[in-house]
Amino acid sequence: MSSLSVQTSGAAREAVDRHVPALVGDGFASKLFAQDPTLWGAAAEEESAKRLGWVEAAEVSRPLVAQITALREEFAAEGVDRFVLAGMGGSSLAPEVITRTAGVELFVLDSTDPEMVGAALADRLERTAIVVSSKSGSTVETDSARRVFARAFEEAGIDAASRIVVVTDPGSPMESSAREAGYRRVFTADPTVGGRFSALTAFGLVPSGLAGVDVEALLDDADEAAEVLREDAEDNPALHLGAALGGTEPLRNKLVFRDLGSGIAGFADWAEQLIAESTGKEGKGVLPVVVGDGDAPEAGAADVLVVELVAEEAEEAPQGDVVRVAGSLGSQLMLWEVATAVAGRLLGINPYDQPDVESAKNATRALLADKPKPTPADVVDGPVEIRGAQELLDGTRTVEDALGKLLAQLPETGYLSVQAYFDRLAWTDLEGIRPVLARATGRPVTFGWGPRFLHSTGQYHKGGPAEGVYLQITAASGTDLDIPDSPFSFGELISAQADGDAQVLADHGRPVLRLRLTDRAEGVARLRQAVEALGR
Repeated sequence: MSSLSVQTSGAAREAVDRHVPALVGDGFASKLFAQDPTLWGAAAEEESAKRLGWVEAAEVSRPLVAQITALREEFAAEGVDRFVLAGMGGSSLAPEVITRTAGVELFVLDSTDPEMVGAALADRLERTAIVVSSKSGSTVETDSARRVFARAFEEAGIDAASRIVVVTDPGSPMESSAREAGYRRVFTADPTVGGRFSALTAFGLVPSGLAGVDVEALLDDADEAAEVLREDAEDNPALHLGAALGGTEPLRNKLVFRDLGSGIAGFADWAEQLIAESTGKEGKGVLPVVVGDGDAPEAGAADVLVVELVAEEAEEAPQGDVVRVAGSLGSQLMLWEVATAVAGRLLGINPYDQPDVESAKNATRALLADKPKPTPADVVDGPVEIRGAQELLDGTRTVEDALGKLLAQLPETGYLSVQAYFDRLAWTDLEGIRPVLARATGRPVTFGWGPRFLHSTGQYHKGGPAEGVYLQITAASGTDLDIPDSPFSFGELISAQADGDAQVLADHGRPVLRLRLTDRAEGVARLRQAVEALGR
């Protein structure tokens, strides 16, 4: 295991000094690893009692290593060496980090955008197997991907059942239907582990291992880290990190994640879901702001704590309000899970529930059932249709006008959430508007690809502090894909997901500006032009 370290300075150091002695005195770490459900108060006890299996995942998951290796060898003997993962949230983010860090190929299909789904289908289907991952066994995005791949295999003369691997909880609808269909393999995961804590269970290991990752080494690192993190010791790095995340006074509830050469690809995207979905509730929470290795104009704000992900402990101590973290991937997966549990304790919330995630799903279901006709755009600026509440539209003629009015509603301690509902692989460059908007506002700006963020920061947007403003970007497509045996297509599904989430945010009294690009290329260019104008 690479050396696991957490260094703190400024407000983070003060939080460590304030809270760690009490956490040690209370035996928090040892009680956590003993799966004590009382650590987060009486209101959280019932849920916590069912969600603490993650603390022993590195040990419990050992038998999976041989099973995954054997299946990978079977596939290889059949000429199958490309793997697609259909999953959302915790079922997709951990495998993406694990495989990217290891440098192996895995197509993570966590979108309902028809163009992204089409790209997944179009590449080397004859050499492809799909891993379908869903804890509940009823995730609409995941099931839709399963259906369209099954049809594609059959149309190509490939036995679909032989190319579909399922990961789900025991007793889920997907487990029974997969076994009835005779799918290649059904892996059941520990039901006492919530999705965002599932990186070291079958959800993280099966797709990663099939793609070629040495998952045994990952478990070794995590297991070794757990031995340190379970100790009630003043130098326990998870207690330090958790105190910094949830114990600053006043609370610095925006975490700007900067990667300064950690060697772990996309780690902050995984941590974003873990932290935001675990803490964003009851009007409280900590919002991760992922900036990668790029600019972080918002880093100096008074409510921001900077997290530096580094390769190893630097000789010079961090300066300012900073947490600096180093360690191997397996060790950091355990570190951040324990630290999030600590932060939940200090914030006074239950880190294991997600009471507001279902609201957007329900709104989506209602829209799909009713199939309402699209409403006319309030304003049209070339390839961009503009929609929103009246206060965002009065006097608005251009995208610049609309953006300016949205940003004018940004509270002094607020944040801007940019949400793009289309192909995240083909349009990665759109994320470049994030730092420009941060410079223009001086406030934290997050960027999420829809619908995948609905399974992570979506909880924070509804359940966390009511201080966000939201920019939703959707895009027309020249192609659509029907979903076999479904009354709606992928295009209709992603549209309903965007509409449903906007509706729920508006019902929470949050400002939502909606931009629909009638042409993707021209619309993105027009949007970038408008954002750059704001930044000048």
